Formats: sequence, C-alpha cells, structure tokens
Amino acid sequence: MSNPWLALDRGADPVERISQVGRAHELFVTGQRRVHQVRSVVVDSWRRSAGALVSPDSTAPIELSDGALEAYRAAHPLARVLPIFRDLLGGLADDGDHLMAVCDAHGRLLWVEGHASALRGAETMNFVPGARWDEAHAGTNAPGTALAVDHPLQIFATEHFTRGVQRWTCAAAPIHDPATGALLGAIDVTGGDHLANPHSLALVRATALAAEAYLGTHLPRPAPDSTTVSVLGREDAVVAVGGRKLRLGRRHSELLCLLLVHPDGRTGDQLGFDLYADDQNPVTVRAELSRLRRILGPSLLDSRPYRLCGEVSADFLDVTRLLDRGLVADALAAYTGPLLPSSDAPGVVRLRRLVDSRLRTAVLTGGDSRLIQSWLDTPWGSDDLEMWEVYAAGLAPRSPAHLLAENRVADLSVDYGLATSVQRLRR
Repeated sequence: MSNPWLALDRGADPVERISQVGRAHELFVTGQRRVHQVRSVVVDSWRRSAGALVSPDSTAPIELSDGALEAYRAAHPLARVLPIFRDLLGGLADDGDHLMAVCDAHGRLLWVEGHASALRGAETMNFVPGARWDEAHAGTNAPGTALAVDHPLQIFATEHFTRGVQRWTCAAAPIHDPATGALLGAIDVTGGDHLANPHSLALVRATALAAEAYLGTHLPRPAPDSTTVSVLGREDAVVAVGGRKLRLGRRHSELLCLLLVHPDGRTGDQLGFDLYADDQNPVTVRAELSRLRRILGPSLLDSRPYRLCGEVSADFLDVTRLLDRGLVADALAAYTGPLLPSSDAPGVVRLRRLVDSRLRTAVLTGGDSRLIQSWLDTPWGSDDLEMWEVYAAGLAPRSPAHLLAENRVADLSVDYGLATSVQRLRR
C-alpha cells in the first residue's frame, strides 16, 4: 500500500476487504498473534489493545457526564476552535451519514455532533460525549489510534478491535498545542464504508492544521516573566521563559531540577555533591552554573547561594502538588514519564525515584482499577508485577480480562525470578 495511513488501496473492493480483515481479526482475538494482509498500524494497535486487556466485545466507558463534562469541555483549549470544526466538517455531520467528534488527549469525547439518526446509532456503542475512546479502553479506533501514533489515519470497518464498532469507518487527526507541541486531542469523522477514501483523511488533517493555526495566533501567551520547565519523560529539559522556548543540555537540565527542589538555594559544593557525589569538581560546577545563567538570563538565576528567582513552575512539581491535594487521577494524567530518565546524577536519581514512588504508591493503594490499568498501559508501568497482581485481584474471577491479567502475572513472575537469580549469582 502506497500510503499506510489510508484504509484501502485504489480500486480495492470494500466488501472483500471487510471479509479479509474480519477473518484476520477473529484469528487474532482467539490467540493467533501473527496476522497477514492487515496494515501494520492496525496490527500494532490490536496488540496494544490486547495488551491493555480490552475485550473484543467491550464497550467504551463513560468517564465524564453532566456538570463535570460541561465544566471540563468549557475550559478545554479545543473549545476555542469548535467553530472551525463545525465550519469545515459541519456539512458532513448534518447529512445523516456522518458524525463529527472531538476528543481530548486522553481519548475522552468532548463533542459528538451529527444528524439525530446517526447519533442514535453511535449511542449503542457509547460513542457519546464523556466516553473514553483511547485504545486502552475502546481498542483500535480512529481518534484513539491517531492519539497513540500521533498521526492522521483511517480505521476501516473490521479493523476496529471491538466488534460493536466494526460497522463504522472513521478518519481522525491529532491536534497539538502550537506553543508546546503537546497533544490537545483529535478531530474525527465517523460514518460508513464510503469514508475509506483519501479525501476524508485529507479533510480531517486540514481541519486539524486549521485549528492549530488558529490556536497559534489566538491562545493567550505566557507573561514575559513567567517560566515553565518540562522534564518528565524527556532526556533534556525544555524551558519556556520570556516568550522563548529553550532546550537545555544534560548537565544544565540536572542543575535546573536540583535548584527547583531547593527554592531556598544551594551552595556550589552541595550542587556538586548532587551531581557527582564524591567525584565533584567545584570549578566545573561554577562554570556550568555560569553558562546556565547566560542561557536563562541573569534575572532568573542568582548566586550566594545559587537559587532561581521569580515564579518558576515545573511539570514534576505540578504532579507532586496534585498528589498533595489527593488528586491522583489528575497527577497520573499529568505524568508523562520519569524525570530525566537517562540521568545518573545522584541528586536527580533520588528526585526521580521520589516522584515515581509517590505516584505509584498513590495509584497502587487508591483502589481505583481504572487508574491501575492506566499505569499498566504505560511503558514504565507495563512490567510492574505488584501492580498487575493488584489489578488481577480486582477483576471478576475467570473473566477474559482476569485470565489475561493472570497470564501477565505468571510471565512477569518468571522474568522476575530469573532476574533475582542473576542478581544472587553476581553477589
């Protein structure tokens, strides 16, 4: 196929393709993990869906409703571009055969619009505002998979992982914050098999680009003296300061994190110990701090002791503040990965472990199976044996999800036992 994001090759028979992919889907969900004649983007999504314990007969859960939904979407950045969506896609949504849907970065549907008859059909599969349609909760689908791979795509009929959605075809494109590059959500068109053509994919992609262009010129800009630091899930810090966006090197990223957790300041010796332990060189630390001051500006970094000036926010501090307030779901949503994961500076390693441990403990002890599943869906949580054990214990015995979870526990137990044996041999 010339374009892997399109569902059908030019001239392909939709009916034949539905049957072909449908047979592959049935083989896959009954245990045959090697499938042929299915797009790789779809097979990869099926594997993620199965790994998240999504049942092929499940229905997307509803997470937001009534007042909570209204408040959430009113405050969401994509509310600003809803008129653009309606202007560009409203004609499709009103023809009785299509739906227009907008979701947030977690796959929660914010708006679903279209003719009453199409909306009634969508309700039978919970394709409604407030429902969670990311892959981990609804399996392979256009908006959820577009978010997972961060690319516009189509999902055609039997390519959907859950059987209840396989009479629909969708095209979706992710939407990003033009200032930070972060995912804001996705725009989707859902309808019949006739949507599997290049025009529908081009249309949703153009709509997403138009929304991003509008946001780039109309969203409020940070105040000139505000500073934000992003280090979660990143090898190096990204700093937004005074309207500039800077990417720091490894050592400067580590220094910035250490200063953020010590607002009262640190001496050069203390920072040297946090960076190098017993191998510190005070001259090297002072030189790095001098370079960092030139990068950030003299008004942001003071000395004697070294400390940050003004209001500086950071993504990892936001996570810990949310945990302090008991908002575990929000903290987990804000956590995009370990802090500077490749850093081996002792002070940064301690900080990374502290943030990870606080969040993991809150999820593990909170008793919310959805949060536990969200943790297990992440690259850093997928091999967490204890979390899998707790998750399995909360499932209905002998249900398909419980059997899959038990198999995962068994596999990890073997891996953990082997790792423990190797550690003993090395002692």
